[in-house]
Amino acid sequence: MIRKIQRATAASRQGAIDLVKGTIACAVQNIAFMLPVSLLYFMVSDLLNGGIPDSKAAFYIIGCVVCIAVIFIATWFQYNATYLATYIESGKRRISLAEQLRKLPLSFFGKKDLADLTSTIMADCATLETTLSHYVPALFGSLISTVLIAISLFVFDWRMALAALWVIPVSALIVILSYKVQDRIQQRTMAAKMVCADGIQEYIETVRDLKANNAEGIYLKDLIGKIKGVEKQSVIAEFGTAAFVVSAAMILKLGIASVALAGSLLLVDGTLDVLTFFMFLLVASRLYDPMQSALQNLAAVIAMRTNVARMNEILDHPVQHGKTELTNKGYDIVFDHVGFAYNSGETVLKDVSFTAKQGEVTALVGPSGGGKTTVSRLAARFWDNQKGTITVGGMKVTDIDPERLMSLYSIVFQDVTLFDNTVMENIRIGKKDATDEEVLAAARLAGCQDFAEKLPDKWNTKIGENGCELSGGERQRISIARAFLKDAPIILLDEATASLDVENETLVQTALSRLIRDKTVLVIAHRMRTVAGADKIVVLADGAVAEQGSPDELYRRNGLYTHMCDLQANSQNWAIQ
Repeated sequence: MIRKIQRATAASRQGAIDLVKGTIACAVQNIAFMLPVSLLYFMVSDLLNGGIPDSKAAFYIIGCVVCIAVIFIATWFQYNATYLATYIESGKRRISLAEQLRKLPLSFFGKKDLADLTSTIMADCATLETTLSHYVPALFGSLISTVLIAISLFVFDWRMALAALWVIPVSALIVILSYKVQDRIQQRTMAAKMVCADGIQEYIETVRDLKANNAEGIYLKDLIGKIKGVEKQSVIAEFGTAAFVVSAAMILKLGIASVALAGSLLLVDGTLDVLTFFMFLLVASRLYDPMQSALQNLAAVIAMRTNVARMNEILDHPVQHGKTELTNKGYDIVFDHVGFAYNSGETVLKDVSFTAKQGEVTALVGPSGGGKTTVSRLAARFWDNQKGTITVGGMKVTDIDPERLMSLYSIVFQDVTLFDNTVMENIRIGKKDATDEEVLAAARLAGCQDFAEKLPDKWNTKIGENGCELSGGERQRISIARAFLKDAPIILLDEATASLDVENETLVQTALSRLIRDKTVLVIAHRMRTVAGADKIVVLADGAVAEQGSPDELYRRNGLYTHMCDLQANSQNWAIQ
């Protein structure tokens, strides 16, 4: 049962157990609220029989105190078992989702938008937090307490019990049968929200280009349409829920009328005493209030299925596993007849074989779309290849835990990711336990002191979101400083200087020349002059190795590499006519 609850609520085992405890606590609280009715029943009985005797006055006074105490204690346990436990579980759920995302291959993120994932971790978790604290325990607690109270009512008088209880299964059935309709409505509402969230995020990220092309007005008009789409779908969702819940609530209200009508007929017929009639009217007035809330809760629980499905999509996705023990002998990277295709079915690599030797610089060049970046990602196990083998020092990368494998790599991307923190802490990402002296040493090797010393607070200056306070060359040098600090035996350079001006490119290349000494280096570049000093060139075209060898050797072959070099040489003579 606990596993089914975990699956239905995307909860941890402890969270599922706490949910059961919360449900029991709600049932106990509902029963506790019926205790004053029982006390009132005996009090009215005494009044009808000539008044409350002095010997029982203390009993009723103590009974009132006990009822208040029991209700207080039941409410206290209910609050802790539902709200506090759910808030703790909500934190665990967000952490478990983040941990799962950390272990997923990059192929998963290629299918998901950032806004979608952010919404799952934040908005869906918040929805589940409310549902599992306010609705689910109250719903099932009401059902349990109603069943127990129903049994006791049948003991008193089965006819009156039927008159009081027939509305409950009918009302519940109306809401339960609506779940397919509500599922479709919730899915459409969620889809509209995701389209809107994607549009807002895309606008924020591309506002510079939109302004530059006078396209801001057109984009905002489309975005306003998406926002109104969310509004319209939310109204439909609210109406869809209300139509069933209000109908069920109207049926539920008939319970009091049916109790009054049935009781009056039985009373006139002489088969029911006034006290029992009075007791059933009291119970009915108290019984339907929590049930009405429970019916509203049932609608919320049905709607919750969409949020849970989105979370389970993340939690159920296969993660990359592997051994934590490294068995490599050296750091040669060998691609042996490697093939790879993305989930879309697009084949990127067909049959790639080459060796990047330790102590050498191996450059990957070729036309765009040839598979250069994919090769570097496969080497670091960002994805897993479907064909052939990739080894590091004789060790298959697909057999090693991705995080353990990553300890062998330092990667410098073309698009640097920085954090809204200080220069010092952004560099320390390369080695979290590094001392300030180690960080500064790595920074100087990367040439960061040229700009860091000029900042207002020098190394402790905050550089803004994604390093917006720095230039492209300065951001790139911080990335290289991270690689220096990590000091891994394998270096992957993905177009590290492609977007830099000549001056910054020279500074960065000087820093890189220090970084790559005595290491296995895999370089991706489009500029032929960037790889002119490489030990080996691997030319990739159409997902296969077209040529490989030293720069001089390849140029003499008069093949694709020669063609690329000549094209770039000719482009340097281009001028505006």
